[in-house]
Amino acid sequence: MNTNNNIPAVNYHLWEPCNFRCKYCFATFKDVRKSILPKGHLPKEDALKIVDKLALAGFTKITFAGGEPTLCNWLIDLITRAKQHGMTTTIVTNGSGVTADFLKTVHSYLDWIAISIDSVTPETNKVIGRSMGNAITPDFNWYYTKAELIKQYGIKLKINTVVNHYNFNERGLSDLVNKLEPKRWKIFQALPVKGQNDQYFDELAITNIELDVFVKQNKIDNPRTHIVVENNESMRGSYVMIDPAGRFYDNTNGGHTYSNPILTVGVENALGQINKDYQKFILRGGLYDWK
Repeated sequence: MNTNNNIPAVNYHLWEPCNFRCKYCFATFKDVRKSILPKGHLPKEDALKIVDKLALAGFTKITFAGGEPTLCNWLIDLITRAKQHGMTTTIVTNGSGVTADFLKTVHSYLDWIAISIDSVTPETNKVIGRSMGNAITPDFNWYYTKAELIKQYGIKLKINTVVNHYNFNERGLSDLVNKLEPKRWKIFQALPVKGQNDQYFDELAITNIELDVFVKQNKIDNPRTHIVVENNESMRGSYVMIDPAGRFYDNTNGGHTYSNPILTVGVENALGQINKDYQKFILRGGLYDWK
């Protein structure tokens, strides 16, 4: 794939099930589960074939996301297959499945882990749904322990934060980021997507000004952490994404628009059916030294 014309990174949302209930989630895929994918995911062999085809098409970085990808019993197989193709491998996780046993098995094949951290205040995490009932309500120490474990296994750490009505005025997250020194900290404005988060979005929405408030109040003094801030406009169309049914999709029209299945029509044909903007990918800092 020629990176002068094509986005070289792909986000594979391979798994609809999730054990957290984040109200702002733009990738619930309830529509996919109801319409064509009752289990919320493809069979293992089909998912592996998609990874093969993406690598052959020239994608050089793959991010496995969900739902919660660590719930997938064959996530390690997918990561291993991608690494065998020479791809840079990443997962985005809520942290619940990040254990010593998981990291011990996967660390030779996994380059990056992005932990989604919106707040270090349990009350905030409960109200936005970033918790697992009474079983897990993350706080500062919970996230710190998870992140330190990742670093112990030599995996690069990234933190993803979604800024919404309930956390935009909080200041405590910068303390955690300063202490953990992740390679990257991505700060997103909560994104409305029709059919995915309509039920809650009115209570979660923030303006660009409120996004700036969060950024200014959570400045860090560690030059080793690269900060990327993405508002709604910079996100739309700047990612190449795949849904749990193995289709490319985009959200440029406010909701999800899906291609035909990759395993049916091939990567090139399916990719041509969705909107993507390489320049927006570059402008939001999507191309960096991820090796």
